Amino acid sequence: MRRSTLAICALLTVATFGCDKAKDKLKLAWEKVRGRSTATAPTPVAGPATTDTAAANRAAAQQQQQQQAAAQRPRPPARPQGTAPARDVPLVSDDTGTVAPGMSEREVYSVWGAPAAVRRVGEYTYLFFRNGCEYSCGTMDVVTLHNGQVVDAIVRWDGHRYAGESSSPAGRVPSANPGGDTLSMPPPPAPPPAPAPTSP
Repeated sequence: MRRSTLAICALLTVATFGCDKAKDKLKLAWEKVRGRSTATAPTPVAGPATTDTAAANRAAAQQQQQQQAAAQRPRPPARPQGTAPARDVPLVSDDTGTVAPGMSEREVYSVWGAPAAVRRVGEYTYLFFRNGCEYSCGTMDVVTLHNGQVVDAIVRWDGHRYAGESSSPAGRVPSANPGGDTLSMPPPPAPPPAPAPTSP
């Protein structure tokens, strides 16, 4: 009876006061009644770190190199905001000139201005520039850089020129299909004549 009475008193005190100090005192009293030791266990002392410091140093060095490489990459100038055209919109721009093999990304920006988009894949960087025939040509003007130097360009706008040899042939003028959207097939060839019978 004595333990149950003490437990009920403890619950009533905690419920009534809700004070942390009262809760701690009641907890210690309850532990004494139950016969458990009230001494707190000593906190373990932290020993030396067992992590592989060499691996951690290598990871930190790699991360620092990646941050430095990202900081050294030239940032393209801010491009004007707008929506992509659904049809060709004539391009009017003062950013004209010739891009040559070996130029850096910054030099390309100084000649052609801000790109519409920039994509980076491994050692390659692709700069996309508006050319006024995105819809009919099927592509923007593209400059390809390898390890930060121009190696190729695809140009369709007269204001953009490339001094090297492009991997893409010159743009072709689209032509209308005289038959419309119908498929016509040439007539099948006539069968060869049968051989003449030979007389004995």
